[in-house]
Order: sequence, then C-alpha cells, then structure tokens
Amino acid sequence: MLLEFLKDTFAFDPNSPLLFTQLYFWVFFIFVFAIFSFLHNKILMRNAFLFFVSVFFYYKTSGWFTLILIFATFFNYIDGFLIHKSKTDGKKLTWLIVGLLVNLLTLSYFKYSYFFSDMIKDLLGVELPVFNAFAWIGNQLAGAPYFSVDQILLPVGISFYTFQCISYLMDIFRKRVEPVKNVLNFGFYVTFFPQLVAGPIVRASAFIPQIYKKYFLSRKQFGIAMFWIVNGMAKKIILSDYIAVNFVDRVFENPTMFTGFENLVALFGYSLQVYADFSGYTDIAIGTAMLMGFYLPKNFDSPYKATNPGGFWKRWHISLSQWLQDYLYIPLGGNRTASVGTYACILTISLVGMILSGSIWVAVAVLSIALIVTINCYKYPEKKKNLTSNMNRLNTMLLGGLWHGASWNFMIWGGLNGLGMIVYRFWKDMNVWIRTFAISLLTLFCLLMAKFFPAPFWNIAVIWSGIIWIGTLIRCIYNLLGGKSEMKTLEMCWAVFQTFVFITWTRLFFRAGSNLNPAEANEKAWNTAKDMVAQIGGTWDFSLIPDIVVGYWNVFILIVIGMIIHWFPVKFKRWYRMNFAMLPLWLMAIVVAFATFIVYQFVTADLQQFIYFQF
Repeated sequence: MLLEFLKDTFAFDPNSPLLFTQLYFWVFFIFVFAIFSFLHNKILMRNAFLFFVSVFFYYKTSGWFTLILIFATFFNYIDGFLIHKSKTDGKKLTWLIVGLLVNLLTLSYFKYSYFFSDMIKDLLGVELPVFNAFAWIGNQLAGAPYFSVDQILLPVGISFYTFQCISYLMDIFRKRVEPVKNVLNFGFYVTFFPQLVAGPIVRASAFIPQIYKKYFLSRKQFGIAMFWIVNGMAKKIILSDYIAVNFVDRVFENPTMFTGFENLVALFGYSLQVYADFSGYTDIAIGTAMLMGFYLPKNFDSPYKATNPGGFWKRWHISLSQWLQDYLYIPLGGNRTASVGTYACILTISLVGMILSGSIWVAVAVLSIALIVTINCYKYPEKKKNLTSNMNRLNTMLLGGLWHGASWNFMIWGGLNGLGMIVYRFWKDMNVWIRTFAISLLTLFCLLMAKFFPAPFWNIAVIWSGIIWIGTLIRCIYNLLGGKSEMKTLEMCWAVFQTFVFITWTRLFFRAGSNLNPAEANEKAWNTAKDMVAQIGGTWDFSLIPDIVVGYWNVFILIVIGMIIHWFPVKFKRWYRMNFAMLPLWLMAIVVAFATFIVYQFVTADLQQFIYFQF
C-alpha cells in the first residue's frame, strides 16, 4: 500500500502531467513552502532546495525530458563563464555563437524535426525517417529499450527555458549581468518552477539579482500574492476551461454542425479562452513566486484594451514580445536599417512558405516584395528607415509565428499580425480625409463584389470594411467638432473594438490544427478556416438565435462577464485588488476558501492542460 502511494506520488504519469489547477500541485506547494520557511534566510541552501524541487516539478510534467532541462542548465552555466572569461571580443563572440547554436539546434531538433524531414522529402524526394537520438542514448545507458527511437515528442516548456538561457548568454556578452558563480544558483534561475512551463520568460538581468537577496514578504505583499493565485485559478477554470469544454472546442472541431452565429461567438469566445488560460497560469505563477519572495514580470496588461495591433503586442505575452524585440527585431536592424540577418530571414521564410504551400510561387512572391522594398530603399533614401523597419517587423512576426509551430497556419497568423502593424503605421500617418476616401472605395468595392459575386468571404469583407469606415467617420466628426472629448472617447472605444475584431479573426488560423503535426495541421487549418468563414458569412436564420442563447446561456454569460471584467478601468482593478490584500487574515481565508469552492464547481470534465503546452 505504501509502495503504491509513493509510486503514485513520485512517478511520472504521461496521462496526467502536473498542473497548477490540480490538488496535487497545491499539496506539493504547501510542502515546499513549509520547508522553504526554514531555509529562507540561508540563501545557498534555499536556492539549492528550490532548484531540486523545480527539477522534480518538471519531471512530474515531462518525465525523462527533465534530462534535457538539466543538460541546458549545465551547458549554459559553463558557456556563460566561457563568454565572461574570454580575453578578446572575438573569443567572446565565438562562445556566444556556440551557445546560441546549441540552444537553437536543441529546440529545433524537438520542435522541427518532422518539418525538416518533410522538407527534404518534398525537395529531394528522399524519405528521411525521424530518429530520436536522445531516446537511443537513453536506451544505451539503461541497457534496455525503455524509450521509442522512431518518435520525437516536444518537451513541455522547452521554448521558455531555451529563450531564457539565450537571454542569459546575450546579457553576459553585452555586459549587462555577471555570470552566476554557483551552478545551483544558476539552476534555480533556469528551472524556478512557478514560471518554468508557462512563463513569463524571465530575463537574467531582472531575476538573477533576486537570487542573492534575503527573503522578505510584507503583509500587503502576502495579500496581493493570494489575490493573484485566486484570480488565476478563476480565469483558468471558470473562464478558459469551462468555455472551451462546453462550447468553443465543439464548434472548432465541427464548424459545419453549428450555425453562423455559433461559429462567430466561438471565434470571439476563443479570444477570451486563450487569454484567460495563459494569463491565468501567469497570475498563479506570479502569486506563488511572490509568496517565496521572488517577483516575476507582468506578462499581460489588459491586451484587449489596445487601440492598434502594435499596441496589442505590447500588452500580450509581454515577456516574449520584449524578448523578440531585444534579441531578434533590434539585432536585425530594428527601425534603423536592414541587416544581413534581415535578408537571411527573408530567404528562410520564402523557403519555408514554398515548402508548406507546395508552390514555388510563394517564394517568388516573397522575394519579389523584398526586392521591390530594397530597390525603393536605395531609390528613396528618405523612406529607407520606414521601409526597413517594416520589413524587420514583418520578419519578426513571421518568425514568431513559426516559433509556435512549423505549419502554414502559424505563418499566416504571424504574417497577418505583422501586416496589421504595418498597415496601421501607414494608416495613422494619412490625412483623415484621404482615409475616408480610401475606406469608402474599399467598402463600395466589397459591396459590389458581394452583390455580383456572392460568397461568404465578401459578406464578411463588407462588415469588416464597414467597421473601419465607421471608425473613420467618427474621426472626421471629431475633427469637424474641433476635438470634442466625447467623440475622442467614442473614437478610442471604436479603435479598441476594431483591434479586438482584427486580433480575433487572425486567431482563426492560430487555433485551427494547432495541436497537430504540420502535415495534418495544414489541412485541418484550411478546412476549419474555410468552414467557419462559410458558416459566418453565409445566410443566417435569425429565428434560431434566441434558442441558441437559451441553450448556451451559461457559456454566453461567462463570455460577457469575462470581457466586462477585462475592460474594467485599471484604477478599479487596483482598488479591489488592494482591498482584498488588506483584509484581515481570518476574513481573507474565508474568501479564499469560498472562491476556491466556487471555482471548482465549474469543473465539468478532466482538468484542462495549459493551452500553450501544445507549442
């Protein structure tokens, strides 16, 4: 009996990885926190303890993939020292390149092996079976075939800790941080369990100084930490899991089985689901880390309040957006110039696009656009900065799409977001009357196409262009009235609505086939997108809507409540967060217990994994 209990407690179950929402995790955390309370002032022992605890946590989520994490920890620890100790800039750069190659090749091996195998098959006609070298090494060491060598699975959170290690090496090279002198301290930085599998991506310059500080937690900080934990649990289980299981997943799996209205609500519901899931996990990570005296960066800032696509990405997954900006966008040249890396990215994207689409014309189109931009940069030097910054911005978003997975639906998603950012930059610099004329022509064109060439796509295009036209009209009225505050507020609200609609529609490609291998994902994404567009843009039977609303009243109410809370003013959110934090401890305990009870009443199926586990 005892042996069975110990086995269940310490063994990895691939069918039930450790989740923040499981009772097991909170028992685990209470046990860890109890021991931590005795070690909190002994910094090295505390950090060593949290390092080993974090390794165990990762083992409970990923099994033997823990060896990859340990390898990454020791390799980057050594490489960081080699970069720091090198006497010349050339040697520093050499060790940096070695570190980048090892990290990126390890990530690519697990994440893109099937993609490269398919690419070689398509280009050369050579069948290259995938071989799991790590599994083979494990079998050789164990002396038995424990691991499958003909299948490569993606380790949970590998993108997060790989990016974290890369930022550490880059910051040492740039002399922003000193290398961590103890491998246990460094292991703690890389593996810290609250953010290990869900982010946020923690910069070395922001977190490493914390590992040497003595523990401190005020009464107010304790209350705020408890608020973030409860808030994250509510987001994850009530909003994300309940909406997904009871509505969104059903519609995306079979769009043609549902009406256009249901498809549209599911699409917008997914925007709330993915936000509530990711930010909920982040909130729990921030809260648990704060209880132990460590502070993780904010990863979400009410992203659906953004008034443009660029503003959205400054509010969404902030740690990744800033990482891409500092370690990809700026090295490519940023808003200054195009670099060798810029054109290398263009060639890579062209090749990938050609392979994923199966058409050489995709590569020709991408390269032609790049050539036109390059010629214009030299012909019109005054426009070079703007053109190259947009090219770098689009490269960054396309590569960000590929980071999520090697399938064209992710490339389309990233490309659409990049184009949205570029178009907005041109749009905001236009004279308001030119804007009005341009969008009026576009709306008229869509109306004519919808009339003479009826198709669901054109029906949607009419509505989308009409939304932009109304926003432009509001701006015109605002200018004519001499800048009345009421119209300014209305303009801002409409800009938020436009941005939310745009981001939601790009996620049609993000969601479809996201948990499948590239070959399946391409076909699945296309069919799902086509079917949902056909349903949403087709003829609606409005008489069915009341029955649909009644049938899904609980889901629809949660979607509405979730969005209302999201759009609450920042001051109001800070007010109720601070009031919760300052409650008497006995009253806070009652509120937490009651909230936990309510949260778990919404569990209608097995607890859902963190949504980004699929990436």
